[in-house]
Amino acid sequence: MTEPILLRHDRDGVVTLTLNRPHQFNALSTELLDALQAELDKLGADEAARVVVIAGAGKAFCAGHDLRQMRAHHDKATMQKLFKQCARVMTTIVELPQPVIARVHGVATAAGCQLVASCDLAVAADVARFAVSGINVGLFCSTPAVALSRNVGRKQALEMLLTGEFIDALEAQRRGLVNRVCPADALDAEIDRLAAGIAAKSRTAIAMGKQLFYRQLEMGMAGAYQLAGETMACNMMTDDAVTGIDAFMNKKKG
Repeated sequence: MTEPILLRHDRDGVVTLTLNRPHQFNALSTELLDALQAELDKLGADEAARVVVIAGAGKAFCAGHDLRQMRAHHDKATMQKLFKQCARVMTTIVELPQPVIARVHGVATAAGCQLVASCDLAVAADVARFAVSGINVGLFCSTPAVALSRNVGRKQALEMLLTGEFIDALEAQRRGLVNRVCPADALDAEIDRLAAGIAAKSRTAIAMGKQLFYRQLEMGMAGAYQLAGETMACNMMTDDAVTGIDAFMNKKKG
């Protein structure tokens, strides 16, 4: 039997979604984007899911869009639909109440690099490499630029977009595209440590905080502080905050 193009594994509140087109370097076909969107939509309402990890099967994390499929359906309406579909997946990742971690074990190019940038956090193996390489085939990576430019500095993002050159994992970390870099054989352990630390925190506080974080980035300072103050006031009213603060104060007294 043919394996699904997207695998899901649940353990201790951590949901791992694995892109499963290894022979196509996990290229984002319309079918894979549909499968990913369906799982993300379900996760949004799944209170048992505390952290989401996006991984890739085989040698690559994700090589971007499926160019063969794109060339086989080469009309503007189809292209517009595809990029709208991809943008919805990336936006859903940002809007999920759970933090999403990219597990990058191999190359992440074009829309694959966009996927890394769209995740809230990213952990990479030291052998991983990153590029927005569409320019090498006459295609500026415009949609990946949206996520990339919100993670790294403007000049660094533009250099990647204009040259299509690869950067290694340590350079990606230096530029802010990934959080942590570790040896390939330690990648799962590093992911587990990060995910477990987050999963142990208040689900309500993390969901409220993640929403606030992204919304305030697009606002002026006055509006950002107004929104942040309102979020903190609402957060203070939650059972998790009341219980946690009381426990902390009682511990200090003791």
